[in-house]
Amino acid sequence: SENPSVTLFREYLRIDTVHPKPDYDAAVRFLERVGTDLGLACQKVEVCQGRVVLILTWQGTNPRLRSILLNSHTDVVPVFEEHWTYPPFEAVKDSQGNIYARGAQDMKCVSIQYLEAIRRLKTEGKSFARTIHLTFVPDEEVGGHKGMEMFVQRPEFKALNVGFAMDEGLASPSDTFSVFYGERSPWWIKVKCMGSPGHGSRFISNTAAEKMVRGGTPCAPSMPAHRAGPHPLPFPPQHKVINSFLAFRESEKQRLKSDSSLTLGDVTSLNMTMLEGGVSFNVVPSEMAASFDIRIPPTVDLKAFEEQVATWCRGAGDGVTYEFHQKCMDQHITSTEESDPWWKAFSGVCRDMKLQLKLEIFPAATDSRYIRAVRHPAIGFSPMNRTPVLLHDHNEFLNEQVFLRGIEIYARLLSSLASVPPLPTEG
Repeated sequence: SENPSVTLFREYLRIDTVHPKPDYDAAVRFLERVGTDLGLACQKVEVCQGRVVLILTWQGTNPRLRSILLNSHTDVVPVFEEHWTYPPFEAVKDSQGNIYARGAQDMKCVSIQYLEAIRRLKTEGKSFARTIHLTFVPDEEVGGHKGMEMFVQRPEFKALNVGFAMDEGLASPSDTFSVFYGERSPWWIKVKCMGSPGHGSRFISNTAAEKMVRGGTPCAPSMPAHRAGPHPLPFPPQHKVINSFLAFRESEKQRLKSDSSLTLGDVTSLNMTMLEGGVSFNVVPSEMAASFDIRIPPTVDLKAFEEQVATWCRGAGDGVTYEFHQKCMDQHITSTEESDPWWKAFSGVCRDMKLQLKLEIFPAATDSRYIRAVRHPAIGFSPMNRTPVLLHDHNEFLNEQVFLRGIEIYARLLSSLASVPPLPTEG
C-alpha cells in the first residue's frame, strides 16, 4: 500500500554513504538504474580517483538553450547510533509516516524528488524546450573539494550549458518555505602563537599561552597566601588571540539577537573549534594554536575582515601568525528580482501553489557556492515546511506526506523553469 515513490526513497536511504567510507559505487548504481528506467541518458565523470559524478539528462526539444541543473550530493554525515530511536540506515517509517534515516533531510529526499518529478512529467507526456540535467556528486559533506569544486572546472560541466541551477536548502518548522539565494563564505583559520619555552615551575615571560589567551598582571587585591583553591582574578583588557576572536563572536551574537529582521545567514558566525599545544604538565610549550570556523555573509567586505584578523593577531604580540585551511572569497548571489526570468519562473509557481517563501542567505555552505562561482544562478531549496531542522542531528526524519508534496512542487517548478522562453543572450 506504500506509495512507490516513498519505497524508492527508503531504498536509497538504506545505501550506506556515510563518511568516512561512503559506498559511492552502490549509490551510483542505484541512481543509474533509476535513471535508465526513466529513459534518461547517463554519463559518469570521475573527477578524481574514486570520486564519480553521475549525470542524468532529459534532453529538451531545443538543445541550444541553456539547461536546468538539478544538483544533489550522495554522501551523508556520521551518526551516533546510541542516540537514535531507530537504526539510522534502515529507513524505518513509524505510524505517523515519519521516515527515520541519515540523509532523510540532507539530502537524499531531494535526489528522489527530482527523479520522481521527472517520472510524473514524462508519464503525463510532457516535453520542454530546455534540457534538464541531474547531477549527483560526492564529498559535499567534507567540503566538496573532490566533488563539485573540481567538476565545475571540467569540460563535461561546461558542456551542460547551465542556465539555472537548484540545490539543497533546509527544512522549515513553520508554514513558510526557505529559499536560499546566496551563502556565507566559509573561512577556516588556524592561529599560531610562538613563545618562550621552559620549566613549568617558573614564571616565564613571553609565553605562547599568554599570547593565546588572557595575560598580564591581575588587577585585583592580593589574597592571603594560605587561602586554598583557585583564585579567579579579573584581568585588565588584553588584546589576546582568543579574547579578540570571541569578543567579536559575542558582538555578532548580540546583533542577531537584538534585530528580529536578521537571520543567521545575515551575521558572521565564529567558533573556536580546536585548541592545540603542549607536551607535558611541567613543560611550558613554545607553540600553541587555535582553529576557528568563521562564516561570513556576502554583505561583509572580505578584505577588510581579513585585515581585522591580522590586527587581532598583531595585537597579541610578536610571533603570532595565521594561516587559512579554507578561504572562500566568492560572494556571488542569485537574483530574486521579478525582472529576472529565472526567478520569475520559480516564484510564479510558488505564488500559484500558495507557497509562502522566506528568502535567506544560507548559514552554512553547500555546493551551490561552486556553481555561483562560475557565474551560474543557483537557488537552494528543499520543499520541507512544517518540519524540524534535523540535518546532521540525531533522529533525522522526514514525513512521507511532506516528501510526496515535494515531488508535486518540483514537477511544477521544472515545468516552469524548463519552459522559460529564449533569453536575449540565447539568440
